[in-house]
Amino acid sequence: MSKPETHEFQTEISQLLDLMINSLYSQKEIFLRELISNSSDAIDKRRFAALTDASLLTDDEELAVIITTDADAKTLTVSDNGIGMSRDEVIENIGTIARSGTRKFMQAIEDAKGKDDVNLIGQFGVGFYSVFMVADKVSLTSRKAGSDAAVLWESEGKGEYTLADASMDNAGTSITLHLCEDAGEFLDDFRLRHIVNKYSEHISLPIKMLGAAPLDDEGKPIEDAEREFETVNSGTAIWARSKSEVSDEEYQQFYQSLSYDPEPPLSTLHHKVEGNLEYTSLLFIPKKAPFDLWNRETRKGIKLYVRRIFIMDDAEHLMPNYLRFVKGVIDSADLPLNVSREILQSDRDIQKIKGRAVKRVLDELKRIAKDEPESYQSFWSEFGQVLKEGVVEDMANKDSITPLLRFASTHTDSSEQTVSLDDYTSRMPEDQEAIYFITAESYQAAKGSPHLEMFAKKDLEVLLLSDPVDEWLVNSLFEYEGKSLKSVAKGDLELTDDEKQAQEDQEKEMADLTAKLKDALGDAVKDVRLSLRLTESPACLVADSNDPGANLERIMKAMGQDAPESKPILELNPDHALIKKLDPAQGDFDDWAKVLFDQAALSEGAQIKDPAGYVKRINRLLAA
Repeated sequence: MSKPETHEFQTEISQLLDLMINSLYSQKEIFLRELISNSSDAIDKRRFAALTDASLLTDDEELAVIITTDADAKTLTVSDNGIGMSRDEVIENIGTIARSGTRKFMQAIEDAKGKDDVNLIGQFGVGFYSVFMVADKVSLTSRKAGSDAAVLWESEGKGEYTLADASMDNAGTSITLHLCEDAGEFLDDFRLRHIVNKYSEHISLPIKMLGAAPLDDEGKPIEDAEREFETVNSGTAIWARSKSEVSDEEYQQFYQSLSYDPEPPLSTLHHKVEGNLEYTSLLFIPKKAPFDLWNRETRKGIKLYVRRIFIMDDAEHLMPNYLRFVKGVIDSADLPLNVSREILQSDRDIQKIKGRAVKRVLDELKRIAKDEPESYQSFWSEFGQVLKEGVVEDMANKDSITPLLRFASTHTDSSEQTVSLDDYTSRMPEDQEAIYFITAESYQAAKGSPHLEMFAKKDLEVLLLSDPVDEWLVNSLFEYEGKSLKSVAKGDLELTDDEKQAQEDQEKEMADLTAKLKDALGDAVKDVRLSLRLTESPACLVADSNDPGANLERIMKAMGQDAPESKPILELNPDHALIKKLDPAQGDFDDWAKVLFDQAALSEGAQIKDPAGYVKRINRLLAA
């Protein structure tokens, strides 16, 4: 064996280990759940790799997780014959954390001290490090399948670890925990079996422990007798059983093994499809959003099996991105065992399975919205922004998603999104031709927008859209039930004949003022015109009908994207005292023009381009 090399942990891991070791968790047993879960993943990966390289797995080799203890040495060992790791992979997987959720986890674990929130570790993907809650030293030996080289990793969780060459008879990973003085309970077989039963009962591979010693004729254990390994979990693929045979508790336990969510799911969908295309799906709709809901790149929702053999995790081709919160498994009897991601992308059967799975989820959400409105409202608060993505991304199911949408409105008293498009259209006056909405960067900015003044006067309801995705939503959702969607901040208003005539008369009367304002503002505006949409504010900015609008420009720039150049239209309230007093002959007219423009931008939540210049102009006008 080579001389051990000492390495420093990544800074965040050192902080993480300190929290783990000194945390106030009382249910430290979850370390075993995490180790078994990692072993299960490793075995699944070896099984899958062997589909294309038969040399990685012999026919007579049983894939299993083995748990052993040594009371004298005070050690607990979890071993598997999974894919194993090379030296570089050990450094990458254990020496560093390349996960965006690490800092959030460290804050969450601090916040959860004393609350027994045992599911945080699994949710944040830092499971291996939970071993340092019960061990003052950890030894990991691993050999990659297809390689003869093995590596030994050791650490006391104090900021560094050592690496050395090692030897192993077979591929896999063995992790030995040198237990702390107060962790002796994890040497007890009965305690360990209870933990396995609690967290890992439904893992679809055997978890083995040594059975009891054989008894002599008097019923006493025979000392030094050889004990045999026995499977301590059911290892049953729960989805392969009939719905009538599975209890709610079993469903919940399986859901927790997939999601680490302490709450039961909002809904469980278990279906077996027979005929030309045979498959089973077991899908769960959660109640609470996971911490990484907005990470569209790293998705772990649906596991794909073929005839109960695990093929791949996070099969994105089985569930669209906007339903990434759905957890579960799909087990097909018709796909080839060597199915790849490329095959998934083009396989017709996969497209059929995906289409049916999506329909079941959307139909269930529709049922909940109808029969359990309070439950659906809670679901919408957690996942509404994600579901809105479906209108943009999934044209085939757009008509099914749209009735599920909820919005804030001028006819509700809070920012909570409770108004459906059916609610809105049922309240529309008979002569109203469009569904009105406004987009802004916040609810308060939308609710306080001057663009709503005329609509409030006429008691016309306006949807208040303040989620970033709403800008893309309204550009994909043009109409609902024959009613077009129209922004109150873009284009011209629908006016009666009398209103049009009054506006034309005022435009003639104030033509000199609007022309001089346009000259004063120059390239900052596309046009200056009078408006009937204002009743209290002196001015507002309006986007032309075909322009993207100021809020979309702000969002795109915040995302680092190039926003299409467009200039707003400055609309004036001809009845406002300030507009009536404006005189193009004033010496400070240019200051007034620019102040009006900047105030109109501020009123819709925009940032003005020259705050210092704005303040100077305000001060000059106040002093005058």
